[in-house]
Amino acid sequence: MVDAAAPARPAVPGAAFGLAVLTFINLLNYLDRYIVAGVLTQVQESLHINKEQSGLLGSLFIVVYMLASPIGGWLGDNYPRRLLVGGSVLLWSLATIGSGLATTFPQLLAARSVIGIGEAGYATVAPAIIADLFARDRRVSMLSVFYLAIPLGAALGYALGGYIGHHYSWNAAFFVGGAPGILFGVAAFFMPEPARGASEDGPVEKVPVLDGIAALRRNGLYCFNTAGLTLMTFSIGGLAFWMPQFLEKERGLSADSVGFAFGATTAVAGILGTVAGGWLGDAADRRRPFGSMWVSGAGLLLATPFMLLATVAEAPAAIFGFIFLTQFFVFLNQGPINSALVNAVSPGFRAFAMGLNVLVIHLLGDAASPTVIGWIGDHSSLQTAIRVNALPVLLGGVVLVVGVRMLVKDRTGESAAA
Repeated sequence: MVDAAAPARPAVPGAAFGLAVLTFINLLNYLDRYIVAGVLTQVQESLHINKEQSGLLGSLFIVVYMLASPIGGWLGDNYPRRLLVGGSVLLWSLATIGSGLATTFPQLLAARSVIGIGEAGYATVAPAIIADLFARDRRVSMLSVFYLAIPLGAALGYALGGYIGHHYSWNAAFFVGGAPGILFGVAAFFMPEPARGASEDGPVEKVPVLDGIAALRRNGLYCFNTAGLTLMTFSIGGLAFWMPQFLEKERGLSADSVGFAFGATTAVAGILGTVAGGWLGDAADRRRPFGSMWVSGAGLLLATPFMLLATVAEAPAAIFGFIFLTQFFVFLNQGPINSALVNAVSPGFRAFAMGLNVLVIHLLGDAASPTVIGWIGDHSSLQTAIRVNALPVLLGGVVLVVGVRMLVKDRTGESAAA
């Protein structure tokens, strides 16, 4: 594990430009992921598919994404990362445009799968690049800026999908979603390419893959964070995919208003939660060991009851109020938990470690949850499915809180022995 007490160098030249490009790309990343949720009803009617089949649009994307992520991470540890980022963005943007050209369900599934390959080449290396661009004492804040793109991108996906799908067609929504990625894919080729470990002191050694994996198994900080993220990812992946249709089908809201309201709620709650998480994570780390993990665990524990209340409420204002609080506390995690993951491993193995984390959290998380929730929805109701889906959020918070207590206890024991 990287020593958090070691001195750190200042940000490398061009760091602000690199962060801006990566953040805008991350916004498009999540826009392209969630635009399908905003047009899901139109896709179902046009291609004549049921809820379980619809869930495959989310699940198959995640399966391909998670399987390709370790490969993307290995490439990011061994080849120029800006070239990998630019090529990956161009690939997934063209595949998003291709989604709009699909006329059958298998064609749409194939296009969403290619998007997973492109996003794997980007998402595994972007946090590692940011870690090399900025000093360790600024990483929670800088990664929080990067992760602000998640709620904004998801919100734009819901809103654009709902609006364009309602007023034009679901095909047009994919065209609009994919086009900006062409521009930012080209811009990525001109980002700074920091040396691996540029913001650290000391030499950066290459880590053989098998040796690195063995070290990760003994790395408590990495393992507890991955476990907590896995449980959260299962729940949030299913919730993000099905909540718009729950509001439309079981609460009687129009597709157009759901897309706008859910998108706006996600954007505001996500921005406030991510900013608060970055500030609280930095402050907590200054006060106690693994302080940002406390922030993450508390956020998940606090999110659980509000997720349940969102399924009980009938009035739209109450529903969206509880959704807002759920998302605020979930997004509190983004900067702190990902900063802990980045800092847990050495720079020479960072991208592969992030890729392996992506594989685990999606393999055991949201690769199955859209389909599982769709199955429960087909056999009972989406309300019941979403209620069941709150349990992994609760368990994720418990894992993080228990994990940080064990890590603190181990560190105290090591200090006493020394």
